[in-house]
Amino acid sequence: MSLFDLTLKETHDLLKKKELGAVELTREYLSKISSDNKAINCYVTLSEKQAEEQAQEAQQRIDSGEASVLCGIPMGIKDNMCTQGVKTTCSSKMLENFIPPYSSTAVAKLTEQGAVLLGKLNMDEFAMGSSSENSIFGPVHNPWNLDYVAGGSSGGSAAAVAAQLAVFTLGSDTGGSVRQPASFCGVVGLKPTYGLVSRYGLVAFASSLDQIGPLTKDVTDCALVLNVITGHDPMDSTSIDREAENYLEGIESGVSGLKIGIPKEFFDSGLDADVHQAIFKAIREVEGLGAASSETTLPSIMNAVPAYYLISSSEASANLARYDGIRYGYRSPNAQNMSELYRLSRGEGFGREVKRRILLGTHALSSGYHDELYNKALKVRRMIANEFSRAFEQFDVIAAPAYPSTAFRIGEKLEDPLKMYLSDIHTAGVNLAGLPGLVVPCGLDRNGLPIGIQLIGKPFSEKLLLRVGYAIEKALGRFSPKTVKEGA
Repeated sequence: MSLFDLTLKETHDLLKKKELGAVELTREYLSKISSDNKAINCYVTLSEKQAEEQAQEAQQRIDSGEASVLCGIPMGIKDNMCTQGVKTTCSSKMLENFIPPYSSTAVAKLTEQGAVLLGKLNMDEFAMGSSSENSIFGPVHNPWNLDYVAGGSSGGSAAAVAAQLAVFTLGSDTGGSVRQPASFCGVVGLKPTYGLVSRYGLVAFASSLDQIGPLTKDVTDCALVLNVITGHDPMDSTSIDREAENYLEGIESGVSGLKIGIPKEFFDSGLDADVHQAIFKAIREVEGLGAASSETTLPSIMNAVPAYYLISSSEASANLARYDGIRYGYRSPNAQNMSELYRLSRGEGFGREVKRRILLGTHALSSGYHDELYNKALKVRRMIANEFSRAFEQFDVIAAPAYPSTAFRIGEKLEDPLKMYLSDIHTAGVNLAGLPGLVVPCGLDRNGLPIGIQLIGKPFSEKLLLRVGYAIEKALGRFSPKTVKEGA
């Protein structure tokens, strides 16, 4: 087993035993990024100098016996989370030269524990997309097959873990942006309950939906990272003040007696046969360990996609209004007056997909359509949340796909954004309801591309989801690309 195959916990054990040094570990990862990142394009900014300094500080903590489990562990951060002194671009021309004077709360908590920041990770511009192709840095390539997308918008975060270019990463999830790329890249991805992880320092896309979540090699690592990044933050008005939990506690206690709900709406004819088979194989494994499953229904989930895009685009149009060439971001050198300054700076600074969503959101919020579109979407959001609540009166966990298919080819859906949007049917409802969702790899399709099962729980049931995910992982094993291959 190579150094890069090791999980966070296994890497920590080597560091603690002094069989490996933190500086040596960081240099090994930076060297691998130097050789492999060109093909995958998951890193857009490297912070070599800062990483070496953090690794040296981590080693001092380890030597003194005061190291936490994350001390000295190399990580990558999605490029929409502020990192003090390191570029945060959101993969957009609008912020291509922005260097934050502070770090987001989630990143700060990790660095306080001694984690080492290797660099910032590629993504869909301002987190708007499902393939990580909408980026000024070019698309992220799937480590399982370079002709395929890594998913989005946290494609760089998922690809970095799958390609062994970071021990763990952080992504953000607005409508499935951690879970879908986790499924496409064969890694573990968690979207926490809304408010569990501070959004302070996360560049806003849709404020009522965005959540930061970890992407890791296995479920245990996911729990270890979650232990650090959760907690109330007075800098975030949506942060929940609740007692801290140890998400590793009870993770091995099994699934006996649990009830698993299977929403029939998620398993219609549009679901790929390989995905359907892998999901039900995982469910059967859980049943073999003592759980029970049965069908349930979430009728309003069929309206989740239009409701999600109306709400998220409306919030995006408001959040991105600040990028005007004066207060924030890119300023066009071609403007001759104030009107041109606004128009040209936004027109040149934003990409095609971002403009599309700003226009959709502005339309939905306009006086003639506010009640017909935006308010109606809010009502659908409440209906979806209520149906999930009723389902959780009968079931402990809901099992579903993360996406209707496995990864698709780069460029395949770029000219058909509606088709891309409709595929968010399995993930968007979780964000609308503010629920936690965990994706765990559960199989491969006929082309050898990974498939993930999505586990959905009631608010703040992350410990239970991790417990079920751990059981599935132990039954089916971990999945990782043996080699990066070009072409199918």
